[in-house]
Amino acid sequence: MTRLRVAIIGCGWVADSHAENGFLALPEQFDLAVACDLDVDKASSFAKRHGVAGTATSYEAVLARPDIDVVSICTPPSLHFPMTMAAMDAGKHVICEKPFVASLDYVDQIIARQRDSRARVMPIFQYRFGTGIKRVKHVIDQGLAGRGYVHTIETAWLREQDYYQVAWRGKFATELGGVLVTQSIHMHDIMMYLLGPASAVAGFKATRVNPIEVEDCAVASLLMQDGSLVSLTATLGSARQITRMRFCFENVTFEIDTGRQSDGDDPGSAGRPGDPEWLMIPKTPEIGASIQAAMDSVEPDTAARFARQFILFHKALQTGTPFPVTLEDARRSLELITAIFHSSETGTAERLPIGPGHPKYQGWGPRS
Repeated sequence: MTRLRVAIIGCGWVADSHAENGFLALPEQFDLAVACDLDVDKASSFAKRHGVAGTATSYEAVLARPDIDVVSICTPPSLHFPMTMAAMDAGKHVICEKPFVASLDYVDQIIARQRDSRARVMPIFQYRFGTGIKRVKHVIDQGLAGRGYVHTIETAWLREQDYYQVAWRGKFATELGGVLVTQSIHMHDIMMYLLGPASAVAGFKATRVNPIEVEDCAVASLLMQDGSLVSLTATLGSARQITRMRFCFENVTFEIDTGRQSDGDDPGSAGRPGDPEWLMIPKTPEIGASIQAAMDSVEPDTAARFARQFILFHKALQTGTPFPVTLEDARRSLELITAIFHSSETGTAERLPIGPGHPKYQGWGPRS
């Protein structure tokens, strides 16, 4: 097994999660070798916390190192595109946090560049990975759930003014958006992971919770390619933080409610729908027995979230197989954001897919 040497770029709390819950938990696959941040004290503090031998303040210097195989980009979102492109030019594999980049144009440029590069790029959607969601997906993929009817996805979290004391948050130029881009993006990815892509989107967004530039409330209605309908709601003003999903199929309804307060400095801990077992409500006892047998046949994962995604990343590099989250997955996620933003501004339903001729192909945010 090849052990990959990793440099973490940007040493905030997201990088802590990549380290603690990912690379450091997998010492046979990864050597977390360098912590890189423009703030030397931040890089040094991160390295000390996690036992990382090397630090750097120059991304270019990290890319010039022949011993680094992978860069894990945990910087503010506005930096993701140039850093990903530079890493591919340097022959480094990339793991990049969400939101992946600022436009469909950018993700299409990365897709095109990867075709001609020996480097490969994996976006992060860690909440896909856990035994609960793995079993639900197996049932859907086997056709046991039957036709999809109506599905609801609720992201009701809380972010107050202290959250926006970080200088780049709450601004289009650096965060790229609000609840649709930073928080509910995970749940919307899970929805499309289970159901497939949307064909039409109608949505509204608003800024009501905090005095910020970006949206902190949103709703949307989706027509999926399979003909089912989806309702999305998202807010950063919920006193009780929950992530709640309900998928109503012909033969079964799957539900999960991860309602609880978030844990300290981990805002994402208000909802981790991949891990726990989902509630399965069958149409009949006989159908329930078949679905339960299918779910029981799925072996539980020994790792979840970041660790599981990084295990599969390593395996894909060794075998030349697709990553567990692909650039096409990232594009689909950004396409949904683009459609909701445009629908909210125009008051019309938006048809997908979105290509180069679309008014927001080069970015969903306001033009400078």
